[in-house]
Amino acid sequence: MSYIPNLRIGLTRNTLLKNFIIGNVGNVGRKRIISFRYFANSIESSTSGAEIPAKKHAPTKEVSFTADKYTYLHRNHNFKELTQDDIRFFASILPASGLIIDNEDDLMPYNVDWMRKYRGKSRLVARPKTTKQVSQILKYCNENKLAVVPQGGNTGLVGGGVPVFDEIIINTNNLNQIRSFDPVAGTLTCDAGCILEVLDNYLAKRGYMMPLDLGAKGSCHIGGNVATNAGGLRLLRYGSLHGSVLGLEVVLPDGTILDNLSTLRKDNTGYDIKQLFIGSEGTLGIITGVSILTPSKPKAVNVAVLGVNSFQNVQNAFVTSKNKLSEILSAFEFWDSNSLKLLKAHNIQGTKFPLEDNYPFYVLVEISGSNKDHDDEKLQNFLEELLTNEIVKDGVVAQDDTQIATLWSLREGIPEACSKAGAVYKYDISIPLSVFYQMVEDIRNRLQSAGVLGEDKLVKDVIGYGHIGDGNLHLNITAKSYDPEITNLIEPYVYEWTEQHNGSISAEHGLGLMKANYLRYSKSPSMISIMKQIKQNIDPNGIMNPYKFLPAQ
Repeated sequence: MSYIPNLRIGLTRNTLLKNFIIGNVGNVGRKRIISFRYFANSIESSTSGAEIPAKKHAPTKEVSFTADKYTYLHRNHNFKELTQDDIRFFASILPASGLIIDNEDDLMPYNVDWMRKYRGKSRLVARPKTTKQVSQILKYCNENKLAVVPQGGNTGLVGGGVPVFDEIIINTNNLNQIRSFDPVAGTLTCDAGCILEVLDNYLAKRGYMMPLDLGAKGSCHIGGNVATNAGGLRLLRYGSLHGSVLGLEVVLPDGTILDNLSTLRKDNTGYDIKQLFIGSEGTLGIITGVSILTPSKPKAVNVAVLGVNSFQNVQNAFVTSKNKLSEILSAFEFWDSNSLKLLKAHNIQGTKFPLEDNYPFYVLVEISGSNKDHDDEKLQNFLEELLTNEIVKDGVVAQDDTQIATLWSLREGIPEACSKAGAVYKYDISIPLSVFYQMVEDIRNRLQSAGVLGEDKLVKDVIGYGHIGDGNLHLNITAKSYDPEITNLIEPYVYEWTEQHNGSISAEHGLGLMKANYLRYSKSPSMISIMKQIKQNIDPNGIMNPYKFLPAQ
């Protein structure tokens, strides 16, 4: 490495990624970014399939029925079984194209979640096109005590969007119209079945963007996003859906249409009822319409990926980013070396990785603003401070939109790589950054001590990645198959560990079936009691997404 005194080269736009290296500047011995090492322009962009919905998979008949695996579950004897009279009623409401009845192959993508972990036994999928049709269907189901499961893109990770037994599936695929957009206020009103990426592309043409971004954006529905209070990659900058959703249209279990599609930023008239349905996971009603505040699309965006030698320095880099980048900081993500090995093993990102050396941790920093020169200077100063203080050892900065997408694919491709490695135990928790990675290390040590982690063992790997910016760790454990021995080693240990460190057992994936009985690790008995009272009041027959969300009686 050569050192060139008193020479500083700023960030420039060209067609190459360059690794930055450091050198001494002047007599004061300060370290500056003095040159960039060229990196071949052959890294391949990939479209993230991080959250691929079940229907894009081949039929998965080998997946065991949920009810057979989770023997503590028992079908509620109060629920009616589907009859020919019921089928005739649904056929009177929906056209033939809006129903799937007793066809196992056609039903399979709706009965099985995309992780191939949960499988229901539904005989009927209803695909209404209007809110009125949803109302008619729910009213009938409630009167006849037919249990239902609301379903969007089926990209959930906790078993919340597929049946447990024979519940009727009400899928929102056909509720896919954009109703209105106000280009002055930036408010969008749309059907709940609109795909997130479609909405984002629609807004991009008008100078706006959706306030959330997920790996599943090509498949997930905005109604499902709201129902699960999805977080994603933009939460650090734009906050949660509790803040950006302005109004909802919801069909209650008795068929009542709750019309609250307000586009007002301020409305201080009574209880904010819509908040009940954000994160309710289809247990209180079916969201059919959403109005949401959308931010202006940034005119200047850039991304850097950095190699870091310790998790303490990951934290130091985050603190520095808040101080140096402040208002233009839009994402701060991390992943560990095991995640990168998995990416490379399954060739998710392509044949090239932009850093020459390997590091224990990697950080992705995104900035977005309105003035490229101003933003690039702030990024330059940020990177210089990291190097001067030896917080990072190496890194790359994207030089165009293609390279931005490529660097993002490193982070977004991790869940896909996990899914290709075999069965995946996914845990999505919020914990203080001071103990963030300790969770991964403790789980890894626990599985090693039990003799199940390693080559030719039940568990292949334990990896950690996630959103440093909002304290959300994704702990993924890849295994040969879903095995009760592994499950018992992980649960409830992972939830007990989270509780001991004042965390939440679900940061953004929700509770679904997977975490319903572990809610006590994050909520007090009084809080759970209130939740049950709300459920009983709005859904007294309990037909909405039963067996999930709340602890079993």
